[in-house]
Amino acid sequence: MRQKNPYLLLTPGPLSTSEGVREVMGRDWCTWDQDYHLIVQDIRNRLLQLSEGGEDYSVVLMQGSGSFVVESVLWSNLKNDSKILVLANGAYGMRMAKMVQCMERNLVLLQSAENQQPDASEVGRLLEAHPDITHIGMVHCETTTGMLNDYVSIARLAENHGKIFILDAMSSFGGIPIDVRKPKIDFLISSANKCIQGVPGFGLVIARKSSLKACKGVSRSHCLDLYDQWETMDTTGGKWRFTSPTHTVRAFLQALNELEAEGGIARRHERFKANHLAIVNGLAESGIRPFLREEDRSPIITAFLEPESRDFDFNRLYLALKAAGFVIYPGKVSEAATFRIGHIGDVFPDDFSRLAQTFKNIRFW
Repeated sequence: MRQKNPYLLLTPGPLSTSEGVREVMGRDWCTWDQDYHLIVQDIRNRLLQLSEGGEDYSVVLMQGSGSFVVESVLWSNLKNDSKILVLANGAYGMRMAKMVQCMERNLVLLQSAENQQPDASEVGRLLEAHPDITHIGMVHCETTTGMLNDYVSIARLAENHGKIFILDAMSSFGGIPIDVRKPKIDFLISSANKCIQGVPGFGLVIARKSSLKACKGVSRSHCLDLYDQWETMDTTGGKWRFTSPTHTVRAFLQALNELEAEGGIARRHERFKANHLAIVNGLAESGIRPFLREEDRSPIITAFLEPESRDFDFNRLYLALKAAGFVIYPGKVSEAATFRIGHIGDVFPDDFSRLAQTFKNIRFW
């Protein structure tokens, strides 16, 4: 169902949701009630199926934004003598590294340029040079640029070297097929308001049970203790430790229903790719090019280079597009002037064709 909103949110989340997702938030739920617990368990079971995890994995839901949940995974994994290798080629990889620094845990940072993939051979060298590394963390889709990082080669290295592998799949899970078993991902992290097309309020962790059990008693944060959250949720049939975002949870179940009705992750992936191609090809007619090479781009969000014109002004563009029914994102790339357009949410190729035409109509550079 199409949205009845003044504009489309072409962002990496929050994003444009369907009318059906918004409608189910029109009633209240009791966090202690069995009906609500059944909703939580249904969500957990369906997320497990989407990840291909099977009986070796479990799902934990955690209150807060995606970054809260990343920090929860870090607090629950990293002991005083742990050492994590973080791969970063954008703001969100650097955010993970910043969390580790704030926790005063041992960090090895491999920072790449924002237009470059992490170098698996360099990761291998670092693992040899630092045999005491216990964990590896990275971002799958780096929404700073729209880079789709090749996590598979890094996950294989982690598995071969016996390291815990943490994947921030915040903006990719549900929109890009991922099998958490092949190669092994110990902790996959995502959020309700991304590719599954729910609304903000909680994140999710799909975790290997053996790795999750090793987190018992590790966290120095009470509220962000992933193990305690999992144990409570698992042993009480869907209860959260603290007040959960009930309306958001119910909306997420509806979003899962709509994902299934669309044909699952593979079909949604095809739609997102079509959205991406529609806007890339459309903006090319206005002389606007993507920041990244084609082979590195994700179907989630694209960073575009600002036109090299003294007349170009992003705020002017933003307001003109907003008035025409489209909200885009400012750039976050440090080495180039860019703006970003997201392809996820309840949006379709025709929307991006209309957006490209709007660029032509309002062009002032």
